[in-house]
Amino acid sequence: MLLIFLGFIVIILGLNATRYSEGFGRWRGGLLALGTGLLLLGVAFSTVVQVGVGQVGVQTLFGKVEGQVLAPGLHLVNPLVNVTRFDTRTQNYTMSAVRTEGQQAGDDAIRVLSADGLEVVIDLTVLYHVVPSQAPKILATIGEDYQEKIVRAISRTRIRDNAVYYDAVALYSTRREEFQARILAAIEKDFGSNGLKLDQLLIRNIQLPESVKRSIESKISAEQDAQKMQFVLQKEKQEAERKRVEAQGIADYQRIVNTELSDKLLQYESIKAQQAIATSPNAKVIIMGKGSGAQMLIGDK
Repeated sequence: MLLIFLGFIVIILGLNATRYSEGFGRWRGGLLALGTGLLLLGVAFSTVVQVGVGQVGVQTLFGKVEGQVLAPGLHLVNPLVNVTRFDTRTQNYTMSAVRTEGQQAGDDAIRVLSADGLEVVIDLTVLYHVVPSQAPKILATIGEDYQEKIVRAISRTRIRDNAVYYDAVALYSTRREEFQARILAAIEKDFGSNGLKLDQLLIRNIQLPESVKRSIESKISAEQDAQKMQFVLQKEKQEAERKRVEAQGIADYQRIVNTELSDKLLQYESIKAQQAIATSPNAKVIIMGKGSGAQMLIGDK
Protein backbone atom coordinates (compact mmCIF):
# COMPACT_ATOMS: atom_id res chain seq x y z
CA MET A 1 0.00 0.00 0.00
CA LEU A 2 2.85 2.40 0.71
CA LEU A 3 4.29 1.97 -2.80
CA ILE A 4 0.86 2.58 -4.34
CA PHE A 5 0.45 5.74 -2.31
CA LEU A 6 3.91 7.01 -3.27
CA GLY A 7 3.20 6.18 -6.94
CA PHE A 8 0.05 8.31 -6.89
CA ILE A 9 1.93 11.19 -5.30
CA VAL A 10 4.74 11.07 -7.85
CA ILE A 11 2.28 10.88 -10.79
CA ILE A 12 0.36 13.88 -9.46
CA LEU A 13 3.63 15.82 -9.16
CA GLY A 14 4.55 14.89 -12.73
CA LEU A 15 1.19 15.98 -14.13
CA ASN A 16 1.49 19.35 -12.43
CA ALA A 17 5.22 19.83 -12.90
CA THR A 18 4.81 22.60 -15.50
CA ARG A 19 2.68 24.60 -13.10
CA TYR A 20 5.47 24.91 -10.57
CA SER A 21 8.31 26.10 -12.87
CA GLU A 22 9.80 25.53 -16.30
CA GLY A 23 12.85 23.84 -14.76
CA PHE A 24 10.70 21.46 -12.81
CA GLY A 25 8.62 20.84 -15.91
CA ARG A 26 11.58 19.21 -17.60
CA TRP A 27 11.27 16.39 -15.05
CA ARG A 28 7.63 15.76 -15.96
CA GLY A 29 8.30 12.66 -18.07
CA GLY A 30 10.65 11.12 -15.51
CA LEU A 31 8.21 11.75 -12.65
CA LEU A 32 5.36 10.17 -14.57
CA ALA A 33 7.50 7.11 -15.37
CA LEU A 34 8.69 6.81 -11.79
CA GLY A 35 5.17 7.21 -10.40
CA THR A 36 3.81 4.63 -12.80
CA GLY A 37 6.60 2.21 -11.88
CA LEU A 38 5.95 2.63 -8.15
CA LEU A 39 2.23 2.22 -8.69
CA LEU A 40 2.64 -1.00 -10.66
CA LEU A 41 5.20 -2.35 -8.20
CA GLY A 42 2.92 -1.56 -5.28
CA VAL A 43 -0.03 -3.25 -6.96
CA ALA A 44 2.12 -6.32 -7.68
CA PHE A 45 3.28 -6.58 -4.06
CA SER A 46 -0.23 -5.96 -2.73
CA THR A 47 -1.81 -8.71 -4.78
CA VAL A 48 0.63 -11.40 -3.61
CA VAL A 49 0.36 -12.45 0.05
CA GLN A 50 2.39 -15.14 1.81
CA VAL A 51 0.95 -16.99 4.82
CA GLY A 52 3.54 -18.79 6.92
CA VAL A 53 3.61 -22.35 8.22
CA GLY A 54 1.22 -22.87 11.14
CA GLN A 55 -0.77 -19.74 10.25
CA VAL A 56 -3.98 -18.75 8.51
CA GLY A 57 -4.78 -15.41 6.93
CA VAL A 58 -7.98 -13.41 7.40
CA GLN A 59 -8.84 -10.72 4.84
CA THR A 60 -10.38 -7.38 5.78
CA LEU A 61 -11.72 -4.95 3.16
CA PHE A 62 -12.85 -1.51 4.32
CA GLY A 63 -13.58 -2.85 7.83
CA LYS A 64 -15.46 -5.92 6.67
CA VAL A 65 -14.02 -9.32 7.58
CA GLU A 66 -14.05 -11.83 4.73
CA GLY A 67 -15.15 -15.36 5.61
CA GLN A 68 -12.59 -17.08 3.39
CA VAL A 69 -9.49 -18.24 5.25
CA LEU A 70 -6.09 -18.19 3.54
CA ALA A 71 -4.11 -21.38 4.12
CA PRO A 72 -0.28 -21.42 4.40
CA GLY A 73 1.39 -20.52 1.09
CA LEU A 74 1.24 -17.78 -1.59
CA HIS A 75 -2.09 -16.18 -2.55
CA LEU A 76 -3.31 -13.58 -5.05
CA VAL A 77 -5.64 -11.16 -3.31
CA ASN A 78 -7.31 -7.83 -3.84
CA PRO A 79 -4.59 -5.17 -3.42
CA LEU A 80 -6.95 -3.17 -1.21
CA VAL A 81 -7.47 -5.90 1.42
CA ASN A 82 -5.58 -6.14 4.68
CA VAL A 83 -4.49 -9.67 5.68
CA THR A 84 -4.28 -10.51 9.41
CA ARG A 85 -2.35 -13.67 10.27
CA PHE A 86 -3.36 -15.99 13.12
CA ASP A 87 -1.06 -18.63 14.63
CA THR A 88 -2.91 -21.99 14.64
CA ARG A 89 -0.17 -23.96 16.41
CA THR A 90 -0.42 -24.93 20.08
CA GLN A 91 0.23 -21.97 22.33
CA ASN A 92 0.59 -21.77 26.09
CA TYR A 93 -0.45 -19.19 28.61
CA THR A 94 1.11 -19.49 32.07
CA MET A 95 -0.06 -17.77 35.25
CA SER A 96 2.51 -18.32 37.99
CA ALA A 97 3.66 -16.90 41.30
CA VAL A 98 7.23 -17.03 39.97
CA ARG A 99 7.82 -13.61 38.45
CA THR A 100 9.77 -14.83 35.41
CA GLU A 101 7.52 -17.72 34.32
CA GLY A 102 4.24 -16.21 33.16
CA GLN A 103 3.18 -13.93 30.33
CA GLN A 104 2.41 -11.18 32.84
CA ALA A 105 5.25 -9.50 34.71
CA GLY A 106 5.40 -10.20 38.45
CA ASP A 107 3.29 -12.54 40.55
CA ASP A 108 0.41 -13.65 38.31
CA ALA A 109 -0.81 -16.72 40.22
CA ILE A 110 -4.54 -17.28 40.70
CA ARG A 111 -5.75 -16.71 44.26
CA VAL A 112 -8.99 -18.49 45.13
CA LEU A 113 -11.12 -19.11 48.21
CA SER A 114 -11.78 -22.75 49.09
CA ALA A 115 -14.95 -24.17 50.63
CA ASP A 116 -13.48 -23.78 54.13
CA GLY A 117 -12.70 -20.10 53.56
CA LEU A 118 -8.94 -20.41 53.08
CA GLU A 119 -6.97 -18.64 50.36
CA VAL A 120 -5.24 -21.05 47.99
CA VAL A 121 -2.68 -19.93 45.39
CA ILE A 122 -2.73 -21.86 42.08
CA ASP A 123 -0.14 -21.83 39.27
CA LEU A 124 -1.70 -22.76 35.94
CA THR A 125 -0.62 -23.35 32.33
CA VAL A 126 -3.22 -23.39 29.55
CA LEU A 127 -2.38 -25.14 26.26
CA TYR A 128 -4.67 -24.19 23.38
CA HIS A 129 -4.79 -23.33 19.67
CA VAL A 130 -6.89 -21.27 17.30
CA VAL A 131 -9.37 -23.28 15.22
CA PRO A 132 -8.40 -22.27 11.64
CA SER A 133 -11.97 -22.04 10.34
CA GLN A 134 -12.92 -19.80 13.28
CA ALA A 135 -10.19 -17.21 12.71
CA PRO A 136 -12.53 -14.74 10.88
CA LYS A 137 -14.99 -14.96 13.77
CA ILE A 138 -12.23 -14.29 16.30
CA LEU A 139 -11.05 -11.23 14.37
CA ALA A 140 -14.57 -9.88 13.94
CA THR A 141 -15.85 -10.44 17.51
CA ILE A 142 -12.75 -10.47 19.72
CA GLY A 143 -9.76 -9.08 17.86
CA GLU A 144 -6.14 -10.08 17.74
CA ASP A 145 -5.72 -9.83 21.54
CA TYR A 146 -7.86 -12.95 22.15
CA GLN A 147 -5.20 -14.32 24.50
CA GLU A 148 -5.83 -11.57 27.02
CA LYS A 149 -9.59 -11.29 26.54
CA ILE A 150 -10.46 -14.99 26.34
CA VAL A 151 -7.63 -17.27 27.49
CA ARG A 152 -6.60 -15.33 30.57
CA ALA A 153 -10.00 -14.01 31.62
CA ILE A 154 -11.97 -17.25 31.23
CA SER A 155 -9.30 -19.44 32.85
CA ARG A 156 -9.05 -17.31 35.97
CA THR A 157 -12.82 -16.95 36.29
CA ARG A 158 -13.60 -20.66 35.92
CA ILE A 159 -10.94 -21.67 38.42
CA ARG A 160 -12.36 -19.30 41.02
CA ASP A 161 -15.91 -20.48 40.30
CA ASN A 162 -15.05 -24.16 40.83
CA ALA A 163 -12.56 -23.91 43.70
CA VAL A 164 -15.35 -23.00 46.14
CA TYR A 165 -16.62 -26.60 46.01
CA TYR A 166 -13.44 -28.06 47.57
CA ASP A 167 -11.64 -27.75 50.89
CA ALA A 168 -8.09 -26.46 50.76
CA VAL A 169 -6.52 -29.78 51.75
CA ALA A 170 -8.68 -31.68 49.24
CA LEU A 171 -7.54 -29.35 46.46
CA TYR A 172 -3.94 -30.04 47.40
CA SER A 173 -4.19 -33.82 47.74
CA THR A 174 -7.13 -36.20 47.38
CA ARG A 175 -9.37 -34.28 44.94
CA ARG A 176 -6.79 -32.47 42.87
CA GLU A 177 -7.40 -34.53 39.71
CA GLU A 178 -11.16 -34.15 40.09
CA PHE A 179 -10.76 -30.38 40.37
CA GLN A 180 -8.53 -30.30 37.28
CA ALA A 181 -11.04 -32.34 35.24
CA ARG A 182 -13.88 -30.09 36.34
CA ILE A 183 -12.25 -26.80 35.37
CA LEU A 184 -10.98 -28.35 32.12
CA ALA A 185 -14.56 -29.17 31.08
CA ALA A 186 -15.77 -25.67 31.96
CA ILE A 187 -12.94 -23.85 30.18
CA GLU A 188 -13.11 -26.14 27.14
CA LYS A 189 -16.77 -25.22 26.62
CA ASP A 190 -16.10 -21.48 26.84
CA PHE A 191 -13.08 -21.70 24.53
CA GLY A 192 -15.09 -23.62 21.94
CA SER A 193 -17.75 -20.91 21.76
CA ASN A 194 -15.02 -18.35 21.05
CA GLY A 195 -13.15 -20.17 18.28
CA LEU A 196 -10.42 -21.72 20.43
CA LYS A 197 -9.59 -25.36 21.18
CA LEU A 198 -8.33 -26.28 24.65
CA ASP A 199 -5.56 -28.89 24.35
CA GLN A 200 -4.55 -29.33 27.99
CA LEU A 201 -4.84 -27.69 31.37
CA LEU A 202 -1.90 -28.10 33.74
CA ILE A 203 -2.14 -27.26 37.43
CA ARG A 204 1.54 -26.71 38.08
CA ASN A 205 1.38 -25.93 41.78
CA ILE A 206 -1.12 -25.43 44.61
CA GLN A 207 0.15 -23.43 47.55
CA LEU A 208 -1.72 -23.70 50.83
CA PRO A 209 -1.68 -21.22 53.75
CA GLU A 210 1.25 -21.71 56.12
CA SER A 211 -1.01 -22.81 58.99
CA VAL A 212 -2.51 -25.57 56.85
CA LYS A 213 0.91 -26.67 55.61
CA ARG A 214 2.17 -27.00 59.18
CA SER A 215 -0.89 -29.08 60.13
CA ILE A 216 -0.34 -31.39 57.17
CA GLU A 217 3.35 -31.78 57.97
CA SER A 218 2.52 -32.62 61.62
CA LYS A 219 -0.05 -35.18 60.52
CA ILE A 220 2.39 -36.79 58.09
CA SER A 221 5.08 -36.92 60.78
CA ALA A 222 2.66 -38.56 63.24
CA GLU A 223 1.64 -41.13 60.63
CA GLN A 224 5.27 -41.95 59.92
CA ASP A 225 5.98 -42.41 63.64
CA ALA A 226 2.96 -44.70 63.95
CA GLN A 227 4.11 -46.78 60.99
CA LYS A 228 7.59 -47.02 62.50
CA MET A 229 6.20 -48.17 65.87
CA GLN A 230 3.98 -50.72 64.11
CA PHE A 231 7.06 -52.09 62.36
CA VAL A 232 8.96 -52.36 65.66
CA LEU A 233 6.03 -54.15 67.33
CA GLN A 234 5.73 -56.56 64.43
CA LYS A 235 9.43 -57.32 64.61
CA GLU A 236 9.23 -57.96 68.36
CA LYS A 237 6.26 -60.28 67.86
CA GLN A 238 8.20 -62.27 65.26
CA GLU A 239 11.21 -62.53 67.59
CA ALA A 240 8.98 -63.72 70.46
CA GLU A 241 7.40 -66.31 68.17
CA ARG A 242 10.87 -67.53 67.12
CA LYS A 243 11.93 -67.98 70.74
CA ARG A 244 8.69 -69.77 71.57
CA VAL A 245 9.20 -72.22 68.71
CA GLU A 246 12.83 -72.76 69.75
CA ALA A 247 11.84 -73.47 73.38
CA GLN A 248 9.08 -75.83 72.24
CA GLY A 249 11.62 -77.71 70.12
CA ILE A 250 14.00 -78.12 73.06
CA ALA A 251 11.16 -79.31 75.30
CA ASP A 252 10.01 -81.80 72.69
CA TYR A 253 13.60 -83.11 72.32
CA GLN A 254 14.01 -83.61 76.07
CA ARG A 255 10.66 -85.37 76.29
CA ILE A 256 11.60 -87.75 73.47
CA VAL A 257 15.01 -88.52 75.03
CA ASN A 258 13.54 -89.16 78.48
CA THR A 259 10.87 -91.42 77.00
CA GLU A 260 12.95 -93.47 74.54
CA LEU A 261 16.24 -94.08 76.47
CA SER A 262 16.62 -97.48 78.32
CA ASP A 263 19.41 -99.21 80.35
CA LYS A 264 20.29 -101.56 77.47
CA LEU A 265 20.57 -98.67 75.03
CA LEU A 266 22.79 -96.76 77.43
CA GLN A 267 25.00 -99.87 77.93
CA TYR A 268 25.29 -100.32 74.17
CA GLU A 269 26.29 -96.68 73.68
CA SER A 270 28.85 -97.01 76.50
CA ILE A 271 30.50 -100.03 74.81
CA LYS A 272 30.73 -98.15 71.51
CA ALA A 273 32.41 -95.21 73.23
CA GLN A 274 34.93 -97.52 75.00
CA GLN A 275 35.84 -99.18 71.72
CA ALA A 276 36.48 -95.82 70.11
CA ILE A 277 38.78 -94.82 72.98
CA ALA A 278 40.65 -98.14 72.96
CA THR A 279 41.47 -97.82 69.27
CA SER A 280 42.72 -94.26 69.70
CA PRO A 281 46.51 -93.87 68.91
CA ASN A 282 47.08 -92.22 72.30
CA ALA A 283 45.24 -94.73 74.47
CA LYS A 284 47.36 -97.21 76.51
CA VAL A 285 45.51 -98.49 79.63
CA ILE A 286 42.02 -97.39 80.51
CA ILE A 287 40.14 -98.45 83.66
CA MET A 288 36.38 -98.21 83.44
CA GLY A 289 34.10 -98.43 86.45
CA LYS A 290 35.13 -99.07 90.08
CA GLY A 291 35.36 -101.95 92.54
CA SER A 292 35.03 -105.58 91.45
CA GLY A 293 33.09 -104.59 88.36
CA ALA A 294 35.90 -102.45 86.97
CA GLN A 295 36.95 -103.14 83.42
CA MET A 296 40.40 -102.66 81.97
CA LEU A 297 41.06 -102.04 78.30
CA ILE A 298 44.58 -102.29 76.90
CA GLY A 299 45.39 -100.40 73.76
CA ASP A 300 47.58 -101.99 71.04
CA LYS A 301 49.87 -98.99 70.76
